[in-house]
Amino acid sequence: MFPLPMQTVWLAIAILFGIVEAATLGLTSIWFALGALGAMAVAALHGPIWLQILVFVLISVVTLVLTRDIAKQYFNRSRQPTNADRIIGAEALVLEDVDNMRATGTVRAGGAVWTARSRDGVRIPRDSTVRVVDIDGVKAIVVPKETI
Repeated sequence: MFPLPMQTVWLAIAILFGIVEAATLGLTSIWFALGALGAMAVAALHGPIWLQILVFVLISVVTLVLTRDIAKQYFNRSRQPTNADRIIGAEALVLEDVDNMRATGTVRAGGAVWTARSRDGVRIPRDSTVRVVDIDGVKAIVVPKETI
């Protein structure tokens, strides 16, 4: 069927995926290289092409599902949630009137002072309690607590 033995074809595919993985360093294709090695083993045992493809797909999918989250955590250890991630959904105290028309407003949320804007454009007076619903750049987008 093919001019090359299937073991050679699967080995070439595994090497190709290995090269792509080495070039990207993004955990994008290592699972497919492992699947190709499994298919190569089936080809070496003279398994039919449908079985080789099935083994390739199964090994690729299983290793992807079982290891992707673990691998992402291992390679992204330095990634930390930002303060913005921590304050969405939190209550905050208005320190300066939130007035979108005048481009004023600050709130204290999560132990830090944030520039604030009203999500609905309503003016929110000082000393009110609000809820942070979003972050837009460095601004906390807030709604009055009673509208929640």
